[in-house]
Amino acid sequence: MIIVNYIVSVALIALGLFAVCTKKNLIKIVLGLGIIDYGINLMIVSIGYVPGGTAPVYTLSDFANFVSVSFVDPVPQALTLTSIVIGACVDALALSLVIMIYRKYKTVNADEVRRIRG
Repeated sequence: MIIVNYIVSVALIALGLFAVCTKKNLIKIVLGLGIIDYGINLMIVSIGYVPGGTAPVYTLSDFANFVSVSFVDPVPQALTLTSIVIGACVDALALSLVIMIYRKYKTVNADEVRRIRG
């Protein structure tokens, strides 16, 4: 099951790179950057996954019975949560820049903006 997460995350990253490299529409480029971000987040969470792991919380019964418990690493989850918030802010800023470009040049095509700019 975990291998499916890696395959999907690599596919998302490749799809986002394809969109960024081949599309001329600035909105599609921003969406491609978002898809890359989602793929990286899935990869980070998948790396931190432990089969059969529990939340990293010790109980008194664990200490009393000397039970060996496997825990899920919370650091990748915290990094992913931070990455989601930062990614949303970056996407909002990039889309606001696309809106400003559209207001000035009346197009969202990157080649036309480059040609008009001179």
